[in-house]
Amino acid sequence: MILFCHPRRVLSSVILLLALLVFNLPTSSFASSRIKDLVDIEGVRENQLIGYGLVVGLNGTGDSLNNSPFTLQSLQGMLERMGVNTRNTNLRTKNVAAVIVTGNLPAFATQGSRMDVTISALGDSTSLQGGTLLVTPLVGANGEVFSVAQGSLAIGGFAAQGDAATITRGVPTVGRIANGALIEREIEYDFLALKTLRLALRNPDLTTAIRITNVINSFIGFKIAKAENPATVRLFLTPKIKANMMGLLTDIEQLRVEPDIPAKVVIDEQSGIIVIGSNVRVSTVAIAQGNLTVTISETPQVSQAAPLAPGGETVVVPRTDVSVDNGGDKKLAIVKNGVSLQSLVDGLNALGIGPRDMISILQSIKAAGALQAEIEVM
Repeated sequence: MILFCHPRRVLSSVILLLALLVFNLPTSSFASSRIKDLVDIEGVRENQLIGYGLVVGLNGTGDSLNNSPFTLQSLQGMLERMGVNTRNTNLRTKNVAAVIVTGNLPAFATQGSRMDVTISALGDSTSLQGGTLLVTPLVGANGEVFSVAQGSLAIGGFAAQGDAATITRGVPTVGRIANGALIEREIEYDFLALKTLRLALRNPDLTTAIRITNVINSFIGFKIAKAENPATVRLFLTPKIKANMMGLLTDIEQLRVEPDIPAKVVIDEQSGIIVIGSNVRVSTVAIAQGNLTVTISETPQVSQAAPLAPGGETVVVPRTDVSVDNGGDKKLAIVKNGVSLQSLVDGLNALGIGPRDMISILQSIKAAGALQAEIEVM
């Protein structure tokens, strides 16, 4: 028997079937990350630069030269290079500030390109607003000059004060110059001269390194990658691969891998922040939490004598209220074996405790051997 259906009904059924297939796909595929977001490629890195310079043009908010001898010496040296002798004069300007200039030289930056720099006050300057950075060489760790910075500062904060009040927003002693440094020297790095290339995992993990290796080898079709340790995956470069090195790295970066997350509980004692990993598990354990709280409040009252009373005076009568809370409403709760992260959080929240007490409870569970995770206290 042959059944004939209306074309529109067939189309609607197909769309419904496709929708069901999409919503029933494994959720793990959406939890994967690109290799580009998991590793750093050897040689593709920034280089930190630093320099010392002067900012001029400040509106009386610069360094006081009496308290900042380095600013005075720098100012006198700069003026002498311009043919102005100020060695025997008493400089009292407040429009100059000594600063430290920092920046990151981008990977493979070419000569003549520009980079951003950050300027921070070194002396007792109160604000760098409206200032201009004079020519400042920026050097690397080897002492060589790689770029030169100069330009007007952009300040994210400000400070204003009067005789009885002061307002400060942000940090007015730190500024930034977008594209403020001109690159003068390049750092040579040749991919084609390498026989092997290393991929450094940002979060070292043995399982993640093996997964990255398997994904790369499956994509290439033969064994090109090898996991040397939890933090390094090495790529062996053949002459055929070197011919299209940039294209290969681009394809590898886009491959997706599901990183393995260790079972870890991170605790910040100062701020009371607790971060619990998804793989944290707890064995069967009973938890009770209660504190003895004694509250003492003072509400003194004034006792005043009746009008025209002989020898009457006004006195302060103390009134003290003492209350004790022994945590009697706190009950014992059982956390079952192998619970998930959500169940663990729900169980701890059911006790009605705050973050500070939760930190102590997690540490106590770990001491009892029931917490199957590592606790890291920051």
